[in-house]
Amino acid sequence: MHSSSGVPATVVSSAVRKFADTPGGLLPLLHEIQASLGFIPKDSVAMIASGMGLSRAEVHGVISFYHDFHDRPRGQKTIHVCRAEACQAVGSRQLEAHVKNRLGVDYGETTADRRFSLEPVYCLGNCACGPSIRIADDVFARMDADRFDELLGDI
Repeated sequence: MHSSSGVPATVVSSAVRKFADTPGGLLPLLHEIQASLGFIPKDSVAMIASGMGLSRAEVHGVISFYHDFHDRPRGQKTIHVCRAEACQAVGSRQLEAHVKNRLGVDYGETTADRRFSLEPVYCLGNCACGPSIRIADDVFARMDADRFDELLGDI
């Protein structure tokens, strides 16, 4: 693994040693790495696979399958835009376009200043009050472009 500080390699090798002999240890290993680094570096997959006795494809498959795992640094806060049918019926597609334009990113990306990551979500359980978004752990109802801009300014 390439790192000028060696921190990612140290975190990964420590997690591999900790979970190498644990049956089903890949998931807790990945959670530990992500909790420490905020993501799972792409160049750590080979080290994880070797240490866990798995193929690189198996490790990559688990990382890419679970939405909570990320292979690149994330923003300080994640913004989720609801894409469920109820929100679409009341304007979430227009809101989605505005959010992407305002942040300058698409889904799965992080702003250059690493303040925000943008992700889709397919229901926030707020269907009667759509369109809805979630910023970190807070859900906001009846969202529109102006309200979104106000929220962004307040963060």
